[in-house]
Amino acid sequence: MKILGIIPARYASTRFPGKSLALIGNKSVIQRVYEQASFSKMLDKIVVATDNILIEDHVKSFGGNVVMTSVDHQSGTDRVYEAYTILNECFDAVINIQGDEPFINPIQINELVQVFNNVNVEIATMAKKISDVSDIFNQNTVKVVFDNQNKALYFSRSAIPYVRNIENIDWIKSVDFYKHIGIYAFRTEIIKELVILPQSKFEIAESLEQLRWLESGYKIQVVETAFENIGIDTYNDLIKANKFIQKF
Repeated sequence: MKILGIIPARYASTRFPGKSLALIGNKSVIQRVYEQASFSKMLDKIVVATDNILIEDHVKSFGGNVVMTSVDHQSGTDRVYEAYTILNECFDAVINIQGDEPFINPIQINELVQVFNNVNVEIATMAKKISDVSDIFNQNTVKVVFDNQNKALYFSRSAIPYVRNIENIDWIKSVDFYKHIGIYAFRTEIIKELVILPQSKFEIAESLEQLRWLESGYKIQVVETAFENIGIDTYNDLIKANKFIQKF
């Protein structure tokens, strides 16, 4: 299989504008994401998809591949698909690598790619078992439940599943909860179909685009990971990331 890794990086983040260019140690967030992705031996090409010339120039400065995309995209998937079409190259699958996760483990990328050995897999993503009970009730932590074949049943900002007759603090002792890790893999023929789907009612309610795919009948394979990702959503996250990097 020929695999394309795309890192969407828009400039106008609501909570942290320009975070792609923010420094962790002596390297930007986007450079660290790019370099971590480069350690995966399963990606045939990596490219940053941005809407801003500052990010474009910066990626070129460290020798990365980059394409300019529209400023009007409503989701990372739309930006990823435009970048794929701009490249005009043949790939069997596209990996959407989050541009705000500078410590993504390349093993996670490899594990995601490997599920496409199953010809029935259309879309794949990742989840990690929750170990901190506060994450269960944190609306910024997206939870996922999946069936015995690891196919996603639902994603939510709420605590799922709901545990009856037990105090909230003890929920984690009675059932396994999983948080969604926002890296996606798509067969190229599938992503073409996803980007033309209309918004769905659950997607609008939860502000989670993957619910649109489920509502439309697509199957999402969930790969469990043991690695904890550190996302940069706010300036405080950047401070934490800089403290983290100082340990090494």
